[in-house]
Amino acid sequence: MIRKGFEASRSVSGKRPSLLRGEIICSTAAVIFLHGLGDTGHGWAQAMAAIRTPHVKYICPHAPVMPVTLNMNMAMPSWFDIINLNPDAEEDESGIKRAAESIKALIDQEVKSGIPSHRIVLGGFSQGGALSLYSALTARQKLAGVVALSCWLPLRNSLSQSVISSNKDISVLQCHGEEDPLVPLIFGSLTVEKLKMMLNPSNITFKTYPGMAHSACPEEMMDIKQFIEKQLPPINQ
Repeated sequence: MIRKGFEASRSVSGKRPSLLRGEIICSTAAVIFLHGLGDTGHGWAQAMAAIRTPHVKYICPHAPVMPVTLNMNMAMPSWFDIINLNPDAEEDESGIKRAAESIKALIDQEVKSGIPSHRIVLGGFSQGGALSLYSALTARQKLAGVVALSCWLPLRNSLSQSVISSNKDISVLQCHGEEDPLVPLIFGSLTVEKLKMMLNPSNITFKTYPGMAHSACPEEMMDIKQFIEKQLPPINQ
């Protein structure tokens, strides 16, 4: 059982992540949610506060600041470099793998604090969603699920069933706006096709939202809430 109150571990950027936690009910599960390019964890912490479940701890870490090729080498919060946004673009393989290891280290921190990995959902939006998918598929820790919003699967050509060890049966909620101009819907469609080849197809849910651009909407947030509650039910103490 985890002690009561608020607590913050260090994020991959060295800053304290935004963290939500019940003050009365002890946390028996966790959601680690990764923001998108140029953002911080604070915005998604507010979004999670609106759908929070009392026994679940919500951790929204901040990405390190680095130059991003896609944005004329401007320095901004980014989990890894993005060279271009098209399905066949060159990818920052070393940066993606390094970022994934940092997320797995965050998972290990939660396990050490008393929350087993199978009670942890990993998620993210856009670049953060991409990293959450790659991290879950390559993790040694068995996770409860993945929430992948408006994103893609990084290094998809190098991933196969043989790479996945602990999470072949993981539950995935993948969501995408049908009018997304930044990460077009085709990215989501290609990703879900690849995931169904590597994972148990019956555990993968792909939801699209008419009229939604590169953002979130109330319907999507309720779908996320229901997914988290299903994968992380309360434990009788």
